[in-house]
Amino acid sequence: MQDEINSQIVALSIRTGKETARITTRVLQAVIRKYLQDHKQRNPTLTHGKQTVGQLMEQNSQLTNIEVTDQNIKSFERVAKKYNIDFALKKDKSIDPPRYLVFFKARDAEVMDAAFNEYSSKVNAHAKRPSIRKLLSQNIEKAKHMQREKVKQKDRGQER
Repeated sequence: MQDEINSQIVALSIRTGKETARITTRVLQAVIRKYLQDHKQRNPTLTHGKQTVGQLMEQNSQLTNIEVTDQNIKSFERVAKKYNIDFALKKDKSIDPPRYLVFFKARDAEVMDAAFNEYSSKVNAHAKRPSIRKLLSQNIEKAKHMQREKVKQKDRGQER
């Protein structure tokens, strides 16, 4: 417990001139602000989630990739966010239709497999579902056909 408290203590030394022998709150605030700026520059925070390939490479870890040909890459981003995966998307425009390469850290390979399996099952389930617009147009055609049949029956009844 004592070690944890000691590791959080920061010692700051301030040199002042003779005319400003007092440390005011403004001076102390400026010193702390300067310390925090220097600390951030020395220890940059790691970005998580979607990022560029360069940012992934800066994290000093080996990268691997998976090819994705689906245009709806946004659904993959949701799944990757759910699994807390650091990844980068790169679009390969040299092929028609364009394909996407998903780069991620090699140590996250097992988590990435699970996320990619969930993503592919979502894509397959979405492909199997019937289109609502198609069902709607079919039902409209059925309703029109039934209306025509009613009109024909009415006309036949009036002819007799």
